[in-house]
Amino acid sequence: MTPPDARTLLARHFITTPLVRAESLSGPGRTVHLKNETVLPTGSFKVRGAVYALSVNVERGPIREVVAASTGNHGAAVAFAGRLLGIPARIFLPDPPNPVKAARIRDQGATLVATGIDLTAAIDAATAYVAAAGTGTFFLHDAADPDVPIGTATIGAEILEQQPLVEVVYVPMGDTALIRGVASALKARSRSIRVVGVVAANAPAYYLSWQAGGVIETQSSNTVADGLAVRRPLAANVASIRQLVDDVVAVSEAEMLDAMARLRSGEHIVAEPSGAAATAALVRDKSPAGTCVALVTGGNIAPSLRARLK
Repeated sequence: MTPPDARTLLARHFITTPLVRAESLSGPGRTVHLKNETVLPTGSFKVRGAVYALSVNVERGPIREVVAASTGNHGAAVAFAGRLLGIPARIFLPDPPNPVKAARIRDQGATLVATGIDLTAAIDAATAYVAAAGTGTFFLHDAADPDVPIGTATIGAEILEQQPLVEVVYVPMGDTALIRGVASALKARSRSIRVVGVVAANAPAYYLSWQAGGVIETQSSNTVADGLAVRRPLAANVASIRQLVDDVVAVSEAEMLDAMARLRSGEHIVAEPSGAAATAALVRDKSPAGTCVALVTGGNIAPSLRARLK
């Protein structure tokens, strides 16, 4: 059975997200555009992969419950997809979870399980639950599911239509499903388009792995950017980004907070730290780079962090 075209399937549920020129970030020799994914349901890009992946798996066989492990945005996206398709969802999050993201999950009618200190612990708990639950329970693993990047590739396809002259695209890099999808779409059009992955300096596992050419785990991922808080890369994903991604950079906590402020004041976009990471990398890169795009991937800011930005 041939999977449905991702753009056709997702167009039933979502708009094409805007690509807007960012005057406050542009300058001599460089035109910057922002791909604003915060306008999607649940406030992040994650619904693209979750809805596509769950939709095609429902066609492959019955699912009585969908399970996810997440720091929040993927969990909310899976909860949204489950509700859309009439499938109960159970979402494992680190304890304590981001309250804004936890509320989005509960608003979709999903069961939330807060457990462990970080995403790795939540993944392990979800894996154990699915193994015990048996047939009909589907683990929609953001980092490992092969259909999720097909959904995120629609972002790259939209960018190419909205700005055919794009030369550089900055992409936040958490579990890599986003950048693998976006980069595959961009590189299919032109290998000359430069793709830059952006990690949090406090969660450098995929940065170190990309450099080394093999899996490098870290002991912690203590970053304000919970969407980038990965410490256990997957070997297949490391191999993929080594092929698709031209450069990977690490941004500091302060740089992400500054980018959040710049997006809010200069472009009237509210972004969470991981959502602003690509902008942080672009701001740091002072060299003229022609036509650039930075992905703004999520806007679900925890109240405690929002208060710090006022």
